[in-house]
Amino acid sequence: MGRTDRVTRRRFLRALGASGAAGIVFPSIATSAKWRPGNRPRLTGRDKHTYEFVHDWLAPPDSIKWGDTHGLAQDKQGRIYVAHTVHPSSSSPDAVVVFDENGEFIESWGADFRGGAHGLDIREENGEEFLYHCDISRSLVVKTNLKGEVIWQKAAPSPDECAHYAQGGRFVPTNVAFAPAGDDKPGDLFIGDGYGSSFIHRYTCDGEFVKTIATPGSGEGQVSCPHGLWIDQRGGNPLLAVADRSNRRIQYFTLDGEHVRFVTDGIRMPCHFKTRGEEMLVPDLESVVTLLDRENKVIVHLGDGHPSPLRDRQRAEFISGRFIHPHTAIFLHTGDILVAEWVPIGRITLLRKVDG
Repeated sequence: MGRTDRVTRRRFLRALGASGAAGIVFPSIATSAKWRPGNRPRLTGRDKHTYEFVHDWLAPPDSIKWGDTHGLAQDKQGRIYVAHTVHPSSSSPDAVVVFDENGEFIESWGADFRGGAHGLDIREENGEEFLYHCDISRSLVVKTNLKGEVIWQKAAPSPDECAHYAQGGRFVPTNVAFAPAGDDKPGDLFIGDGYGSSFIHRYTCDGEFVKTIATPGSGEGQVSCPHGLWIDQRGGNPLLAVADRSNRRIQYFTLDGEHVRFVTDGIRMPCHFKTRGEEMLVPDLESVVTLLDRENKVIVHLGDGHPSPLRDRQRAEFISGRFIHPHTAIFLHTGDILVAEWVPIGRITLLRKVDG
């Protein structure tokens, strides 16, 4: 649906008044692919940060069955890319599914990522956009064009680059972040070894190792499951924000790898980040999506479903208006929010901003 189909807060309140606020039962939309006119919306948030839930806004064709829906990205043309592990019952092996800005299916590809599709981010380099995939099954970071053609791929750092891996340490990259561009070339990459050995490494834009900037642990400059990474430029000075998930915090570094600070208030198990203007979007595995202001104070928690026992349940048991396990989220070009959840049958939810 387009922006003209939004439900305003005023219209929603009128609907409440017409039906009587007490005892209203909201119909579940968890089993439907799209919100249908006539259904009362399930809202979350407050004031200018109020959103309408549209569960399963992105639905794949019948040939594709969602596995864990792990990664999201949107290109300049509005196309939306979903990375998922592919359900065992899926007749198509494609792990990357592409939709238009209205949520309609375009194409799919990426069978090589089946079982391992995880982190997904996009960057424009010299006028062309590229996708960066983290494959947790093959332990690879893979750069492709928007059609899935591989540009390069990187496995674990060599023994000369990081001795830990020569000693049997596992490398399982979960997400990447992009340093600001230089005068004549794209910026470096930061790769989080989130599911392997809890290191963060810096690479050139061509995939060449530069250095290790964070090591395992719980102290300053140490990380445990650095699941998501993002260059936060809201303060003017770019810093690397790390979803230090098993330490239950956000940790900031300089781009040279020096510890700056921790953020813990309102944070449970952060998975990743995106920024838009002064706000930071934090999908949190403990059943909530959080918006932070420029000072990283909580603006609002959205769709809080914690504690949730529903990861392995059937879709009919999912609760409308409550998250199970948000794994990634992005701001769409419209300003709406798209959320992908870590559930074995996948779920992509649109949080459509409500006009005041």
